[in-house]
Amino acid sequence: MTTNETLPKWDVALASLATDEYEKKTAPLTMEDFHNLAGQHAIRLDDIMETMFLLAIHGEWIYTDSKGQPQSLDQKTLDGLYVKRRLSDADLAAFDGNWRPQ
Repeated sequence: MTTNETLPKWDVALASLATDEYEKKTAPLTMEDFHNLAGQHAIRLDDIMETMFLLAIHGEWIYTDSKGQPQSLDQKTLDGLYVKRRLSDADLAAFDGNWRPQ
């Protein structure tokens, strides 16, 4: 029997899509890359980004700001972005850095 402790905290299909894109690009991913993935696969950008935040929160991926400094993301940060129930481009504008697997 599977318990909540053994279930991933993120969407594994979206995590796999991001990992595949990272491996194909051989470089960290940017918001432009996530916009492209959303368009190519008819996936909402906020669903992809929620997965990316959760991956970073749980130490699977690293987010670095536009100056290349690693940034610690936590659940409070993600919750603060969800004030309007969906992540918008305006909400995500501050995250103009890079995302890569740990």
